Amino acid sequence: MATVTALRSAGDIQSFMTEYYAAWGGTDEDRIMSYYADNVTIQIPGSLMQGQAAVREQFVRPFITAFAGNRHFVKNIIFGRDVAVIEFIFKAEHKGPFAGHGATDARIELPGCGVYEYDPVRRQITTARIYFDVGTLLKQIIDQRQPHGKTEEEAVAVSTGTLEIAAPMEHLDLATVIDVSQTVSGEMVLERLLDTLMRTAVKYAGADRALLILLQNAEQRIAAEATTGTDTVMVRLCNEPVTGSLLPKTVLRHVLQSRESVILDDAAILNPFSTDPYIAERRPRSVFCVPLMNQAKFIGVLYLENKLLPRVFAPARTAVLKLLASQAAISLENTRLYRDLEDREGKIRRLVDANILGICIWNLEGAIVEANEAFLRMLQYGHEDVVSGRLRWTDLTPAEWREQDQRAVAELRSTGTFQPCEKEYFRKDGTRIPVLIGGTLFEESGNEGVAFVLDLTERKRAEQAVRELESEFAHMNRVSMMGELAASLSHEVIHPIATARNNARVGMRFLEMSPPNVDEARKSLDDIVKDADRAKDIVGRMRDQIKKAPPRREPFDLNEAISEVIALARSVIVTNAVSVQTRLADGLFPIRGDRIQLQQVVLNLILNAVEAMSSIEPGPRELLVRTEQARTGVLVAVGDSGPGIDPEHLERVFESFYTTKSSGTGMGLTICRSIIDAHGGRLWAEANEPRGAVFQFTLPAGQQKS
Repeated sequence: MATVTALRSAGDIQSFMTEYYAAWGGTDEDRIMSYYADNVTIQIPGSLMQGQAAVREQFVRPFITAFAGNRHFVKNIIFGRDVAVIEFIFKAEHKGPFAGHGATDARIELPGCGVYEYDPVRRQITTARIYFDVGTLLKQIIDQRQPHGKTEEEAVAVSTGTLEIAAPMEHLDLATVIDVSQTVSGEMVLERLLDTLMRTAVKYAGADRALLILLQNAEQRIAAEATTGTDTVMVRLCNEPVTGSLLPKTVLRHVLQSRESVILDDAAILNPFSTDPYIAERRPRSVFCVPLMNQAKFIGVLYLENKLLPRVFAPARTAVLKLLASQAAISLENTRLYRDLEDREGKIRRLVDANILGICIWNLEGAIVEANEAFLRMLQYGHEDVVSGRLRWTDLTPAEWREQDQRAVAELRSTGTFQPCEKEYFRKDGTRIPVLIGGTLFEESGNEGVAFVLDLTERKRAEQAVRELESEFAHMNRVSMMGELAASLSHEVIHPIATARNNARVGMRFLEMSPPNVDEARKSLDDIVKDADRAKDIVGRMRDQIKKAPPRREPFDLNEAISEVIALARSVIVTNAVSVQTRLADGLFPIRGDRIQLQQVVLNLILNAVEAMSSIEPGPRELLVRTEQARTGVLVAVGDSGPGIDPEHLERVFESFYTTKSSGTGMGLTICRSIIDAHGGRLWAEANEPRGAVFQFTLPAGQQKS
């Protein structure tokens, strides 16, 4: 701009606006944008833009591209305090794309009006409401055949989109423009907006009746009706279907289809709608029906009539009504959005106040700025702690959970939300509380968000109780299996004891020789020690399986553990004439888990396989135990050549209390699956080839201690 002096006089303002309009005649975006404040708001028919970026992209650039070298011819201007209202004629040639239409070189001549609020010190426009007929503009672009030498009055008459009349230029009363604009744009509550809109329409139109038809779920519904009495306007809000007894439906249909207004100066004279039953029976004299459009979105229709007088809707009045319709469309849409926002806020507030779960509002710096009673109660704090600023989610988080919090913050900055996860908080008394938490930013690039927090204390207690119950069942299952193995295990123990007794006798004989054979006696003593160790190992393995101890997660050799189980079940295997093969892969991933529990699973599967094969008479009884490297861990398989399992029952065998044995409890495989699940693995059954069944389970490699 040429100067930076403040706008003090009418001359200063007029000079400023002249410079502003002159900038529009060029193609320099930055020059035009220099006349707008950073937080400028621009409203044109069907669009509301806020901020310089939106104004540049949606208003300035499209217009100077489509209408390069345009001119604004000022016809009238009035000034208020930090506001100017300007009536102008916009003239240009269509040189670039606009609203989906390529350049046509069509000459554009369009009346308009702008209400500009400005900062007199910074010499910048802060708010602008610019009114013009978009339908007329588009029609002039499309209709390239119209002659170019017409007067302003003729040009407007051709392109108004009205019927029946050839009106002169629509001159605006600028004081009326300000009044209408401020009256309708200031309402955000739908009921008050409808009342204000109908009263304003009747007041400035000279109508004695008005209807507002809004589009609801693809259906036209009458939302309000205004009628005049003795110096009064009565407004009735409603929600009724449109019928031919309330307005001429052919007029309404034309407006809905063409999106153009209809004016009947005198409906009593022959016109395209004379045969409409409403016009024929009710005989209105003046009719005006105008569409309400917002960003090419159809909002509804404003219908006005005067039953007594013709030519009521003169050009000056229709100009005001079109301005009113443009503002009303925007205000109705804003009101709908405002109501939707209120409804959403109400639902959220009811959720917060219901205290079903903890809810808190926080910022990324660590502060908790608002919280409901449920959240504060679970942490033993009060609202005064929030108000004082002492409550910070960073301070509530134990050290071992802070790395997870950092990942959640990174996820928030990247996606605007973070997935629910478990963590712990410190209570006010220093104890800890387990929670499930998920959250989102209010805006993806913002700093504040909301978190939903669920107290997991009762769930953790229940999980602990289930774990203890499962551990008890597992112990009972091991004791039960040891009971089944008691006879064979007694033989396993007696055998090394008897061997040790024989070795002791041999050693005594060697010592009784003359001279004593000390070397042979020493060998006998060594054999006795080995026999004792064998007996001790057998008893130790039995004790490990029977004793009640808490689960332990530690690294162990899986192949070695499986070999011990096979040795423990050897007598049962031999007694039932089962041949055992093992294919234990070398170099398995290290396994971390409870050795005794996993041995229990393998033992259970082996005993089930042996028992299944004992029921078949002919054919071999073969048991194959194998391990192999899986993609993310280790696979263990126990296959037999027994009668197999019905394919429909392959999953059912893992259900509690389901059993095919006459003496079974139906809990063995259920316990096995719970043990494998607790280790992060999977247990399932399949048919074996050529016959029998194979039970397989996977274990993850190197599972960390939990």
